[in-house]
Amino acid sequence: MTEPMASPEFDLVVEMLRSRPRGDEPSVEALRAGLEQLAATTPMPDGTSCTSVVAGAVPCEWVVARGASRDTVVLYLHGGSYVLGSIATHRNLAARLSAASGASALVVGYRLAPEHPFPAALHDALAAYRWLRTRVDPARIVVAGDSAGGGLAAATLVALRDAGDALPAGAALLSPWVDLEGTGGSLAANAGADPMIDRDGLLRAAAAYLGGADPRTPLAAPLHADLAGLPPLFIQVGGREALLDDALRFAARARAAGVQVRLDRWDEMIHVWQAFAPLVPEATAALARAGVFIRTRVRSRRGPLRSARATGGRAAGAACPGHAMAALSAAAPEAPRRRMRATPARPR
Repeated sequence: MTEPMASPEFDLVVEMLRSRPRGDEPSVEALRAGLEQLAATTPMPDGTSCTSVVAGAVPCEWVVARGASRDTVVLYLHGGSYVLGSIATHRNLAARLSAASGASALVVGYRLAPEHPFPAALHDALAAYRWLRTRVDPARIVVAGDSAGGGLAAATLVALRDAGDALPAGAALLSPWVDLEGTGGSLAANAGADPMIDRDGLLRAAAAYLGGADPRTPLAAPLHADLAGLPPLFIQVGGREALLDDALRFAARARAAGVQVRLDRWDEMIHVWQAFAPLVPEATAALARAGVFIRTRVRSRRGPLRSARATGGRAAGAACPGHAMAALSAAAPEAPRRRMRATPARPR
């Protein structure tokens, strides 16, 4: 059977990423500012509400798609190699996951390296979860994240288990980064196929996050953690992405520890392609599959959200800026809308 080809929309995004000018490595401050600027110009899905809240002393934001439930919640941890990204840069992705899952998303504005190295981000994720669980039955919570946020989500589960906390219903890890040493063979094998990841830059970010800690510290690099007793995991990864082996090895270790794992591999996709929704059909389809996992995990276990109302920030129903990656859609208004086939590239 012939493997489905990637959509023309996806090919266009990859071409645009590869055509970015190369030069001196910009500073962390410049990279952050660029992402924030792009996010501010990107429209959110119609009907999305965004409301700021302080959750356990951590700045967070409710991102709720039209019609999403208030008694099921995705605690979302953004990507950005622990040094970039924010609530603002990942609102759009969180909103689309909210729509796909039918759950409200609580996006965590955790502290970034190098100003705040490990374990600051983990402490913030734990504080936000513990705040949330006083308002929502943990059986109605799924932790999710992309890239570094996926690794942070995994580490959060391990830390919660070790502390004896009630665990969430599951976790959805999108292209997770779980190995801070860069030992996966796919980093080299897929280097030419994945324009999203640069090995040298990734290792610099890892060093900034670790702040001198051992790169095999389990709560920093959960590939090395004891994974027994974790809730069910949904791990989604692209076959062409540089961090493919992070996801494959983590899934194998979790299964060996007795964890229920669903590995959703999309052979033609690159790192965090889900961020290119709605421009790329494979991104929308992938988020739909993640949404099914979340719905399935919380479907029969309801618990009331005692106080989902936030304070400060945008009022519910206000328009929100979007995800930096989705700005590619605005940058390419003539992107082709036809299909090479009836459906986007199928996962394996």
